[in-house]
Amino acid sequence: MKFTVTHTSSDTKARRGVLETAHGTIQTPIFMPVGTLATVKTMTPEELKEIGAQIILSNTYHLFLRPGMEIMKEAGGLHKFMHWDGPILTDSGGFQVFSLAHRRKITEEGVTFRSHIDGSKQFLSPEKSIEIQHILGSDIIMAFDECAPYPATREYIEKSSERTSRWALRCKEYHGDRVDQNLFGIVQGGMYKEIRRRSADQLVAMDFPGYAVGGLSVGEPLDLMCDILDFTTDFLPKDKPRYLMGVGTPDYLFEAVERGIDMADCVLPTRNARNGTCMTSEGKLVVKNAKYAKDFRPLDPECDCYVCRNYSRAYIRHLFQTKEVLALRLASYHNLYFLLQLMERIRASVEGDYFLQYKDDFYRKYGYNSK
Repeated sequence: MKFTVTHTSSDTKARRGVLETAHGTIQTPIFMPVGTLATVKTMTPEELKEIGAQIILSNTYHLFLRPGMEIMKEAGGLHKFMHWDGPILTDSGGFQVFSLAHRRKITEEGVTFRSHIDGSKQFLSPEKSIEIQHILGSDIIMAFDECAPYPATREYIEKSSERTSRWALRCKEYHGDRVDQNLFGIVQGGMYKEIRRRSADQLVAMDFPGYAVGGLSVGEPLDLMCDILDFTTDFLPKDKPRYLMGVGTPDYLFEAVERGIDMADCVLPTRNARNGTCMTSEGKLVVKNAKYAKDFRPLDPECDCYVCRNYSRAYIRHLFQTKEVLALRLASYHNLYFLLQLMERIRASVEGDYFLQYKDDFYRKYGYNSK
């Protein structure tokens, strides 16, 4: 993997970069659609390429349980299994395991948990997480970490963060000197700046190819997230990619980029789409609402995606009302296209040194308050 920062904003930490992987080159900052179960819900790989997806994310925990690693080995890895020849990032499974609060037990060795599928007893350790990701063959793999909840006590966060650093070292040692997959460390520390700095310093000393900021966008106010993120990125290397985990609304993406983030992911664009909420240039639009029953305009008159060129709000609402699967596909296609186009414009604004102006213009039209 090679990462090059090609331009840095003159008045923010926003930066433009190029990330080269074995399966393709990624223009940053970038949003990564989430394909939890080896599929971005309702979308084909061809459609993802059509809308400009450069890299997708898949989930270690879920693929470990289903279809399992024996099948994944026989398939020849995740790229072949899901018919996607572009870059893939896999998370470590940590977030999913730790979200099973009543089903898991944490020890220094790893986490014992009950499968959410059949209740079977399972175990994930730093080494096991990396072994699974080796089998998956993803281009970027994540260290096994503990994603602490919000709010949490300082004592809990301190212990959790220190364990995450010890696990990161075990992940790095197990990963060895493989060059076909790039292991990112994950900075934790909750909402405590001094713990965040210590976590960042410990991980940077391990010299990972890239760094993620975890434990944010977990329920805390946006202002607090921005403050902690702004603080944390100061302690991450300028010549390596930075990934903010789990953000996918326009405001969170703008705020992340402004604070020096290069990569982000979230299930929200497709999840909201399946519930009938669409992103438009003038804000969110709940297409299922009755007022769109006779509205024959596109979801977003300013959007040139396949959906907006061919289908009306009235038709898509009808599909939702009649529970037709096409409704989910069209709304998901549009939302992902909207975000990927937004990131393309953000990249242009960073490169052209008008990022803050573009952000203000977008916020005003979308209905956000500028931070």
